[in-house]
This record gives sequence, C-alpha cells and structure tokens, in this order.
Amino acid sequence: MLEDGKIFIGASRNPDDSINKGEYLDLKFGNRHGLVTGATGTGKTVTLQVLAEGFARAGVPVFAADIKGDLSGIAAKGEAKDFLTKRAEQIGFDDYELEQFPVIFWDLFGEKGHRVRTTIAEMGPLLLARLMDASEPQEGVINIAFKIADKAGLPLLDLKDFTALLNYMGENATELSSQFGLISKASVGSIQRALLVLEQQGAEHFFGEPALKITDIMRTSSNGYGQISVLAADKLMMNPRLYATFLLWLLSELFEELPEVGDPDKPKLVFFFDEAHLLFNDAPKVLIERVEQVVRLIRSKGVGVYFVTQNPLDVPETVLAQLGNRLQHALRAYSPREQKAVRTAADTFRPNPAFDCTTVITTLGTGEALVSTLEAKGAPSIVERTLVRPPSARVGPLTDAERQLVMDHSPVLGVYDEDVDRESAFEMLAARAQKAADSDAAKRAQEQAPAPQEGSTTSGWTLPGFGGSDNDDKAQPRGRSGYQRETVMEAAMKSVARTVATQVGRALVRGILGSLKR
Repeated sequence: MLEDGKIFIGASRNPDDSINKGEYLDLKFGNRHGLVTGATGTGKTVTLQVLAEGFARAGVPVFAADIKGDLSGIAAKGEAKDFLTKRAEQIGFDDYELEQFPVIFWDLFGEKGHRVRTTIAEMGPLLLARLMDASEPQEGVINIAFKIADKAGLPLLDLKDFTALLNYMGENATELSSQFGLISKASVGSIQRALLVLEQQGAEHFFGEPALKITDIMRTSSNGYGQISVLAADKLMMNPRLYATFLLWLLSELFEELPEVGDPDKPKLVFFFDEAHLLFNDAPKVLIERVEQVVRLIRSKGVGVYFVTQNPLDVPETVLAQLGNRLQHALRAYSPREQKAVRTAADTFRPNPAFDCTTVITTLGTGEALVSTLEAKGAPSIVERTLVRPPSARVGPLTDAERQLVMDHSPVLGVYDEDVDRESAFEMLAARAQKAADSDAAKRAQEQAPAPQEGSTTSGWTLPGFGGSDNDDKAQPRGRSGYQRETVMEAAMKSVARTVATQVGRALVRGILGSLKR
C-alpha cells in the first residue's frame, strides 16, 4: 500500500467495515500545513509519530515536541506486538516493517537532550513581552530597551544582560525619556520582578549562547532519512508560556532565515506544534495576527506546520483556514463547548455522503480518525473514516540508557552542551559604571589634594578634565543619574562609539515577530 511521493496514513472503511482504500498525504502538499485533533487517549501521539516517520522516510527533517516522553521511542526499532500486527492485518498493510529512525534529542534544561538556547536579542521585544505577560506600558518599555540596545551596540544575550540594561534605564529614566518616550520607573521595576519570576521558572537556561542554528534541525542522515528533532517537553510544560514562546520563536526563525522556494516536491522541514492551545491562550490580538501571517507565508519557504491539540476551537479561525491536511480523532460532546467543537470539526470537512461527520466524530475508536488531505490541484479530499496504520518504530518511551546512547552518537554532540559567556551588555554596562566610579574617586582625591606651587610640575594626566589643568578645580555638576559630566576623552570615545553603533544599528533588522534577521 506504500506509494512513492506519498505518506501512507491508513485505510478507510466502508459502512460495513470492509476496507475501502488507502489514505495518503501527498508530499507535494506537505507544506500546506495540517491539524491533528482529538480528546485525550484517542491516539493523537501515535498519529503524530506515523506522520513524523513518513516525512523522515521521505528525507524530510522533522521537529516535534515530546510532551509525555512517549515520542522518544521513535529512535528505537519497533517491536512486533499483537495489537500492531493486528492493525496492519485489519487495513491490509502487507508492507508493514519495523525500523528505527535517526533522532536528535533537545532539551532546554540540558537533561534529556542537547541544550537549546537563543539570545534575548534574537527573540525580540514582541515574544519577550508575551513570555513575561507584559502590560501595554511594560511592553512599551521593553521595546525601548531593545531600541537602545540595537542603537548602542549592546549585545543582549541572557537575562543578566537585560537586567543590567533595565537598571541603566531606571537610573537614567529622565534623560532617556526625552529621547525615546516615557520610561516609567514603576514599569521598569515591574519588568525586573517579572524577570526574577522567569529566572525561577528556568528561563535562564533558555537564554544564552551558543544559540541554536536552524540548520541543525534540518539535517538528513547518511541513509537519506530526515533527522527527527525531538524536544523533551515534560519538564518544560510546567511553564506553558515558555514552551509556547520557544516554539513560536523557532517558527519565526524558520520564517526569517529560510529562502523562498515556492512549492517544492516535498517540504524542507515539518514542524509539529503539540498542545497548540498554549500558543493562543490569552495571546494579544497583534500576536495572533502575526502568527496567522507567518503560517500563511512560511508555506512558500517549504515548511509545513502541523498543530496538534485536543479541540479544533483551540486554534483561531484565521489560522485554522490555512491548515489543509486534517486528521480528526474522537471528540467528547458532554458540555455545550464540546458540542460546538464537534460541529466545528464536522463543518470543516468536505462531506462524505456515506456517513454523518457530526455523529461519527463522537463514536470513533482509539487509533481511528476522520482524514481529509489535499489531493489534485490542492483541493481537499472527501473525508474518510480511517484506521491509522501502526508505527514502524517503538510505541512508548526510551529508557534513560537508550536515550543517552542516542545522544552519544548525535551529529551535534559537543556543539551546544557547554555554556559560552562572552562580553555583552552586562559586562559593558558594568565597565561603564566602574569607570564612572573611578572618575568620581579621582575627582574627589584631586579636590582634597593641596594646590601645586607656581612653576612646579605635576604628574598624571595633562588633558583637560584628567588633572594638571588650571580648570581642574572647577567642580563639574552631577546629573540626576549619578554620573559625572563626561570629560573630553569620554566625549571623544562616545563619538566614535556612536558612529560604530549607528552602523551596527543600520545592520540590525527585525522581522515579522521581532526576532533579528541574520
């Protein structure tokens, strides 16, 4: 039942339970996105595994989050269990074979996979504000912070860099407000408190270097299979907002970095977004609009995005309209909202005269789904009641020893496992503060020293503002920020820095979701 250029999903059945025909996902429409929905325990994870195996077998790299740990078994060869072989017989799948797939494990915390990070600068103000659940005034201050960092050439790599920049903004709020707009010290303080909460929730593991390179999740193995990147998300799910923001950042990075390819014969990458409702819950309207725009446009870059969630109502209609390939597992219809979800799911399919979708959705068995994919000319196929094929890899999690063995032979072994802490905004602002403190101390010492006798020579600086000048005993006023009025040397240094920063600033371009374009 396998066909070239297509992923075998399963076999549809007639009303008398006899086999109707094989159901496939055409690879040339794999970048038209998809939706996998269904209640807990109806087989969504196994369906996700079947699709991931199919794409990988066709040489398409896959990225998927592993919420419960079950998906890790895709790295091990499947076992000929009775329920798997029985399902293969039920659908007439004579070509069923067991195999394992090339997998790279990732983990924000570095415990069950290679560390995956990005920098504060690359994430951008919009996603960072979403991560912090910032109010409108706070989001304005965050945008100003990024503007200052971009203009001044201050690298924002990790949380301590952003904290240091906020401290600087708070100390110089009056001066900066006149240039960039109102910077409220109360807003700065609330953002700093939110950063502490993020740090306690583990976000400091996510921000830093080396940052993830998109090319490392778009690899193929030596046998031509696409590498399957599996993100360990069981611990990450304890902070759902961080999980959703990370996946959204990754999606935006793919959008910004990949070139236009039109409609390729098969996708360049397939991205599975499990627990998709977390992306849209309480999200501001502007973010949902940007996500809808990214989903609509990323297709032409060869990336397929597949949302996996319990309820089709979890995905906004504007995004739902972009999803061409749909697999609907059973839904429960006890509450009014659940009944509405059943009607919504049924109405999105091209009707099949052989059965009523609204009725069938509530009676589907485990591993059974209503399937509609794009066929000739990109039109949706008539929905079919389908038994999903059994996976070829293991159904269930790897042991810790098996996972470690996969990581020990990973193509990115040693690339992301050690932190790199180069000079960034924290060190640069600390050096500036230390320089100001030293200058203050030198000034006080000079004022306390006895005046030199006429004709005597002095040691030390001879430039104006650095000692040895007739004007040195003229006290320079101090601003509210606590910094001494800049000297001639400092002014010269800042002039050069501004020139460099301006050139850097012109090169910094942010994309549709605020992340840096490289």
